[in-house]
Amino acid sequence: MGLEWEQLVIDAADPVALGSWWREALGWVVVNDSPEEYEIRPELDRLPGLLFGTTPEGKTVKNRLHLDFRPDDRDAEVERLLALGARHTDIGQRRDEPWVVLADPEGNEFCVLGERPGG
Repeated sequence: MGLEWEQLVIDAADPVALGSWWREALGWVVVNDSPEEYEIRPELDRLPGLLFGTTPEGKTVKNRLHLDFRPDDRDAEVERLLALGARHTDIGQRRDEPWVVLADPEGNEFCVLGERPGG
């Protein structure tokens, strides 16, 4: 039996707005722009995708699952994401970590990693 990772579902107060933000941040394409389920993927036929679905409750605690990204230039990427509307957030990280913790416009944490060790 095979198992393929289709998508990660992210609850959102406004799936279209949050999905659009992530589409811009990642440079991905929209595969479903329904107001209730907004889905983006790296390319039309490439998995996995991110599916933003409507939820009535707001975010109240730190995510139990978050995304990590490793750009070519961490500091430049952090500045770009901040300009798009991300914000710095504290989840207990130390000040000397090689990554930066940000939150998307609805408060979902994600990390922008530094250079790969030994890289």
